[in-house]
Amino acid sequence: MALLSLGIILITGFLAGILFEKIRLPKIVGMIIVGMLMGPSILNIIDGTVLQISGYLRQIALVIILTRSGLSLNIDNLKKIGRPAILMCFVPAVFEIVAITIFAPMLLGVTYPEALLIGSVIAAVSPAVIIPRMIKYSKTNYGTNKNIPELIMAGSSADDIFVIVLFYAFLGVLKGNTLNTWSILQIPISIILGAIIGIGVGLFMVKIFKKHTKTMLSNILILLSVSFMLIGLEILIQDVISFSALISIVTTGMVILFKNRTIAHELEEGYHKLWLFFEILLFVLVGISVDVNYAISAGFMPMIVLMIALVFRMIGVYVSLLFTNLNTKEKVFSMISYIPKATVQASIGAIALTEGLAVGNLVLTMAVLAILITAPLGAILMDNTHKKLLTKSVL
Repeated sequence: MALLSLGIILITGFLAGILFEKIRLPKIVGMIIVGMLMGPSILNIIDGTVLQISGYLRQIALVIILTRSGLSLNIDNLKKIGRPAILMCFVPAVFEIVAITIFAPMLLGVTYPEALLIGSVIAAVSPAVIIPRMIKYSKTNYGTNKNIPELIMAGSSADDIFVIVLFYAFLGVLKGNTLNTWSILQIPISIILGAIIGIGVGLFMVKIFKKHTKTMLSNILILLSVSFMLIGLEILIQDVISFSALISIVTTGMVILFKNRTIAHELEEGYHKLWLFFEILLFVLVGISVDVNYAISAGFMPMIVLMIALVFRMIGVYVSLLFTNLNTKEKVFSMISYIPKATVQASIGAIALTEGLAVGNLVLTMAVLAILITAPLGAILMDNTHKKLLTKSVL
């Protein structure tokens, strides 16, 4: 029954994706809706064994997302664009997390640590929705005179990494039920150690790829295996010393890109093909995990919190772009571009629930609502405003 369920998930998710792309909506929205229909709350046709391993499948998807981010996060582009690119990596997310931390306790009745966790799930932007559009606009010369597509692509990729690290830090605090000086210091320590380990692993991988492997498939297999071992190592030594395996994975990709762009681009292409498979599993499984009855009973308050957070996020984008050469229309387009949410919410939205936290159902519900509302909204607005808000360069 488990294999039958996996087959149903893959084919229905694939077909839903095609259908939604035909009507010019993000395919991930169709995948989530299909998952909700097949889940325990409605049709209940998916075998329980699949749901038991869904956490592992989501973790694999997260590894693929972060590795692709590292392999495509060109530091040279960040340097070239300068201060606004760096600010776009974290300022909008910080504004959104602050908004949720302020308003969620008032409107949803959660504690401040729980609000921080919710904020860290919701605050990530979606490269899966944004980057294909920015590539398209760049190829048609919209906004290229001021590097706007490059600015948004660079910022959105790093934004995800920043938010995921915060999520795991806040999750650790909630699971331990303590917030003291040491638990706060653990966050920068784990990030720094993760980066150092990632640099070492990245340099080692480059040597391995140059000397001992001949096919890209073997390179992908080695890199994926090393990523899994890093996550396992983090869990194994967490009582002795804390390091962020996720930061290590991202940093490894960045080092490979810095040392050998050819190999990095080939690896990124291979990971892109892996993602086409895991994308379906990820978004359909998130839909299946949603308790539809709970989502309905939660009412409109989660949506109100999301809308407030979006307003703060757009203010954060505007603040990041102050004192730049972008005009008002271009700033508005950049604010619109930072609306869509999808990939990170699907990857980490259900973790609080699987960890048994009281706020788990609410976190997952808000993650799914964020995807269903912002992914199509952002995509439609970008597609219908870029010609009006951006200048088309004449070659």
